[in-house]
Amino acid sequence: MAVRPPQQGGDEPDSLEFGIAALTPYLSEAELSFPATSDEVVRALGDPEIPYDASGNSIPLSAALEATGPSRFDTERELLDALHPVFEEYRAASGGVLSQLRALLPF
Repeated sequence: MAVRPPQQGGDEPDSLEFGIAALTPYLSEAELSFPATSDEVVRALGDPEIPYDASGNSIPLSAALEATGPSRFDTERELLDALHPVFEEYRAASGGVLSQLRALLPF
């Protein structure tokens, strides 16, 4: 998921990626083949901090994987589908709808 950042001029990115959208570039750059275990995913990606909301709050990939339940993923899609509810849960706990609306507004 991605949200437009506040408009401040300069060389700011067009959007802030978080959740599985923030994880996808790591997967694209890593030499990881599926099926893969949680440990193999963490080793291949280097246990990055993955932002889970527009405020930049993040969680280590290893902690997110621990919360998924399964420890083996047959495909990249299966991995992302397992992680999505974990990131959603963290985002909901970090401030809910009001914080998300504030992040969307340019003022």
